[in-house]
Amino acid sequence: MKIKVSQEVKNTPTEVLVIGQFEGEKTSLELANTYAIEKDGFEGKFGQTYLLHTFGKIPADKILIIGLGKKEEFDANKIREAVAKSIKKLKQIKAKNACIDFDINCDYGKSAALGAMIGDYAFDKYKSEKAHRLEEITFAKFSEKEINEGIIFGDAMKFTRDLANEPAQYATPSKLAEIAENIEGITTKIYDKDAIERMGMGAYLAVAQGSIQAPKFIHMKYTGKNPKRKIAIIGKGICFDSGGLDIKPASSMLTMKDDMSGAACILGVMQALNKLQPDAEIHGIIAACENMPSGSSYKPGDILTAKNGKTIEVDNTDAEGRLTLADALCFACELGVDEVIDVATLTGACVVALGTIASGIMGNNEDMISRLISTAKDSGETFWQLPMFSEYKDSLKSEVADMKNTGSRFGGASTAGVFLQEFVKDVKWSHIDIAGTAYLEKPQKELIAGATGAGVRTLLNYLK
Repeated sequence: MKIKVSQEVKNTPTEVLVIGQFEGEKTSLELANTYAIEKDGFEGKFGQTYLLHTFGKIPADKILIIGLGKKEEFDANKIREAVAKSIKKLKQIKAKNACIDFDINCDYGKSAALGAMIGDYAFDKYKSEKAHRLEEITFAKFSEKEINEGIIFGDAMKFTRDLANEPAQYATPSKLAEIAENIEGITTKIYDKDAIERMGMGAYLAVAQGSIQAPKFIHMKYTGKNPKRKIAIIGKGICFDSGGLDIKPASSMLTMKDDMSGAACILGVMQALNKLQPDAEIHGIIAACENMPSGSSYKPGDILTAKNGKTIEVDNTDAEGRLTLADALCFACELGVDEVIDVATLTGACVVALGTIASGIMGNNEDMISRLISTAKDSGETFWQLPMFSEYKDSLKSEVADMKNTGSRFGGASTAGVFLQEFVKDVKWSHIDIAGTAYLEKPQKELIAGATGAGVRTLLNYLK
């Protein structure tokens, strides 16, 4: 879909002219006011739509009115949702092109373009019958700069969603490594199994040893022209999670291709950096592998040694993500960065606590956490801080090692955060649990079912 901007679209010939109506107010087109408001009582409540044939009275064949809700509540997030709703309606009526003019004074071009791309998204790679796509959208009045940045964000989200929607037979550790090596504007180093072993990543290697797919440790680096800060971003890269020998029920395994959503997020962010050109040094890190049951799988009771020398008793092989992240965190902390952020579909406990509405966040620096929560809100995502009380560590105590990899079933998301903190040294760190937000079973707000691209918008804005 091509996205353009024009200063005047109401007199431009097009299939559909999309306009907005605030609740209790009239639109900028008398034709729409006459039929939608005066005749049919269209109220303009947020998300409502009204389709009107023009019969040649204006250059557009049809008018689509989108309810924008209360004017005082309208913001960049609302326009993203409204545009996405518009695009979905345009797809339903099989439109090929449209002009959108909401008569908004603020330059919300970035959010509008992102909303258009989210609304147009469909993962139909493996379907014979493809989803209808719009060919061209023209926005009124927004700046080219804002529109172009929105397109970059939209491309990053699409990249991430496509990868997380792919089946595990495609998105293998080797495939993630290949994708990373082909991203423009960054340098990438891939470590194979022997190199991972030499680095002392015993926790990560244990998870990988049950699969015929070889592990790949991926280190990407972007360097801005005048770096003002150094940040490492880590994505959980379990390309398929069967649970290992503590195998999951069949129903719980159906969507486990998405257990690399954190890795997909990091790859999506890294591929956008060369276009955004942030003044930072940014390291993208993924410990990619599968967690599979076999004769070579790691076992409950095994004792693993992580990169920092800490020993871990395996209490449950389905608590594997934190083991791969442990070694990735050790690696990141050795890079001399100012901040480390990890993004992971880590715990079912986080889903129970926050559902699919919010991602959990915790860490060792309140200012960093607050900035990430604020950035998420501005980006249209929701992060909710979870505690990391020292008492949670009690349930991780082991009789034979420094700690176990799981603790009590109560406070599971926080306990996982406390576990991860053991592998963070001398750096500000935040952990984002996207277990509930990375993949949707049914549509939610502007997103369709499937992979959501959780974390991409927030990280790009935070890094930028």
